[in-house]
Amino acid sequence: MNESVKIEHLKLVRLLQLAYSAEKAAAFAYIGHAGSVKNPDEKVAIKQIEMDEWQHRETVLSIMKQHAITPSRYYEIKYHIIGRVISCSCYVIGWFMPYYFAGRLESGNVCEYFIMMRYFNEIGITAHDELLYEMGMKEKEHEVYFQKGLQNNRLLPLFERIFGWGNKSSFNDVDLATKSPVEESKGYCNHRK
Repeated sequence: MNESVKIEHLKLVRLLQLAYSAEKAAAFAYIGHAGSVKNPDEKVAIKQIEMDEWQHRETVLSIMKQHAITPSRYYEIKYHIIGRVISCSCYVIGWFMPYYFAGRLESGNVCEYFIMMRYFNEIGITAHDELLYEMGMKEKEHEVYFQKGLQNNRLLPLFERIFGWGNKSSFNDVDLATKSPVEESKGYCNHRK
């Protein structure tokens, strides 16, 4: 793609910078998460999620470069530290909390990509729609993975009441069983700014 359009949409620039740095934090967290679980199938699945997060970071950076957007030094430092702390904590806080908070985080990340798509579309750019859609759907797959792993856990109802995510609640309105195609996906996450 040869399109190189500098954008002046401050919310979009900030969201791209945030997503870029937060993907690093998530990937770091999944390194610890995969290392802390004993089940080999879970290790493989979580390692794949980590690799997806690194790929998302690379994709977001590619989009940023096309629009002369540089990463935020502040976000890079902040999310580097957050990711490393979470990674280390996975070894001491047990099995449930890393699964729960990973699912909750992924649930919110779904909307980031659909909101980015809307912001780009507001300024007449549709070239990134397919990539943003794919990343949003991949984040939804991650959410569902963690949701399924927790669905029968006795702590889930309590955490769902306190933190607002679980079997009955999500931070997005994407349903993988009936997902809209890219061109009809603009309605996702309209509840979020």
